[in-house]
Amino acid sequence: MNKSLVLAAVIAAAALVACGKKDETPAPAPAEAPAAAAPAAAAAADAASAAAGAASEAAGAANTAAGAANTAADAATSAASDAAGAMKKP
Repeated sequence: MNKSLVLAAVIAAAALVACGKKDETPAPAPAEAPAAAAPAAAAAADAASAAAGAASEAAGAANTAAGAANTAADAATSAASDAAGAMKKP
């Protein structure tokens, strides 16, 4: 009977420990994460602005190149017309 009482007491103690309230609280979120995001967002905005400026400059250069190509094409057309006219004259 003594063994039964000891065994019952051990089982009851194990049950109480197993069903006990866990006192684990979740760790608070670090406060630095939002503060660190602000400089990263500013850097991203600066990079986007620089990329937009570079794209604008590239578009301007492309327009300039297209204008030069049109001028060259007009000159070639004129030269070809002049050459054709010279060939027709005896």
